[in-house]
Amino acid sequence: MKETTLNGEQPPNGDASPRGYLEAKGFWSWAYTLDHKRIGVMYLYTTLFFFLLGGVFALLIRIKLMFPGQYIFTNQTYNVLFTMHGALMIFLFIIPAIPSGLGNFFIPMHIGARDVAFPRLNLLSYWVFVAGIVVILFSLIRPMDTGWTFYTPYSARTAADVTTLSFGVFLIGMSSILTGLNFLVTIHKLRAPGMTWHRMPLFIWSMYATSIIQVLATPVVGITFLLLAMERVLGVGFFDPAKGGDPILFQHFFWFYSHPVVYVMILPAMGIISEIVPAFSRKPIFGYNAIAYSSVAIAVFGFFVWGHHMFVTGMSSTAAIIFSLLTYSVAIPTAIKVFNWIATMYKGSITFESPMLYALTFIFLFVVGGLTGMFLGALGADIHVHDTYFIVAHFHYTMVGGTVMGLLAGLHYWFPKMTGRMLSEKMARPAWLLMFIGFNVTFFTQFILGFEGMPRRYAEYPAQYQALNIVSTVGSWILAAGILIMFANFVHGLFRGPPAPPNPWKALSLEWQTGSPPPTENYPEIPTVTDWPYGYAGKQT
Repeated sequence: MKETTLNGEQPPNGDASPRGYLEAKGFWSWAYTLDHKRIGVMYLYTTLFFFLLGGVFALLIRIKLMFPGQYIFTNQTYNVLFTMHGALMIFLFIIPAIPSGLGNFFIPMHIGARDVAFPRLNLLSYWVFVAGIVVILFSLIRPMDTGWTFYTPYSARTAADVTTLSFGVFLIGMSSILTGLNFLVTIHKLRAPGMTWHRMPLFIWSMYATSIIQVLATPVVGITFLLLAMERVLGVGFFDPAKGGDPILFQHFFWFYSHPVVYVMILPAMGIISEIVPAFSRKPIFGYNAIAYSSVAIAVFGFFVWGHHMFVTGMSSTAAIIFSLLTYSVAIPTAIKVFNWIATMYKGSITFESPMLYALTFIFLFVVGGLTGMFLGALGADIHVHDTYFIVAHFHYTMVGGTVMGLLAGLHYWFPKMTGRMLSEKMARPAWLLMFIGFNVTFFTQFILGFEGMPRRYAEYPAQYQALNIVSTVGSWILAAGILIMFANFVHGLFRGPPAPPNPWKALSLEWQTGSPPPTENYPEIPTVTDWPYGYAGKQT
């Protein structure tokens, strides 16, 4: 049973899409494009480049940490590498990849629109993003060694070009705000006839909640870096104690932004999983309303839990207890999603193509990351493992095991729609297996290292931690091998993959009811929505 109609016609084949967004060639046709799909693809190419670059930095860090006292490069170079690894991965990959990349491509298609509400603003947001990247790279003439959090007072005093970097981060934040505003208006105003709020795909609910965070939280980090730049240039004492400032104030500002932005990273990935699980289980999504509203609840709760990053800063016991309780509360809407995904799969006709494999990996790894987050929400446990490799492992299980695996699930799921070609499952499955094994060998080992007391950020460590560091480094090589095979599959599929049928997964959401790749304006006529997008074998639950 289909929930949408497209003039009563079957969706056309990819070869029958005469105005496909990929058809026009040349740099300028892309540079000036107003097509949301092309802008989404440009975001994806840009962010995936920095994913690979940040991954190279990570491998160098792990090689350095195989043996204590190893001088393949200096400790100062190590500081620069782990700063750049974190900053590139967070600001230039994980935050924008799904919202600005896949979000730009699929939000209008999911709601039956021809484009976003403000196409020119959409293009401007991409080029502001690129301008921010250029400024950040220019700042590397005197490279950062502060860590990706840029904590004061060191960042207010270091010889590194923090002022230029601050302007680059300001531009990146401006791009994020423009994108969030555009998406909010698009979702409110451009939904197809018949698409009520409770007929929207869950990916749209997650992107709606994400956009709220982008609009409300991002100005805080922009202002924070502006104050830091003023402190360095004008000598105004905001954060440096030598100038009458308070370094803890910087942490409050930074984490008030950075904890909500965790959900800018993770909520879109959760939306992708909510699309894939019912499609490959051939069952209606269980608890649609609960999953939809939990996205909004996560966005709201995310603004009240930043203090759990600061339990060791000397905050009062009362404040610490309140932040601890709030941290536990955010687990409730998250658990709702996980239990409902599992309930959807229960007694389903599950098939294990690569999108579903990555979706299941997301659920498993994110649950590990979430459960270990409860350790960090408990005051006593957090003090024991604070600033150890336990934090590194938890963060990567949440961000890589969560966000990145969600992105890869979405790329494998929507690759036929975006390109009109199929990926090779013979390459996709071993790539997934290597990534799954490599990731767990790399980062589960770091839970043990952290629990035993190995501090993070240090270039050297006592010899007692050497064996587990060797295991973790070997795991990173296995993970890298899987990523390389996966990207080889993407390149092969893009140029030589077999033509994709219009709906290879037999999914019911609107984007699958048009050509592969889609026409320039998505639909010959605006479709009419007659049901929710998860009616695979039963009624709405």
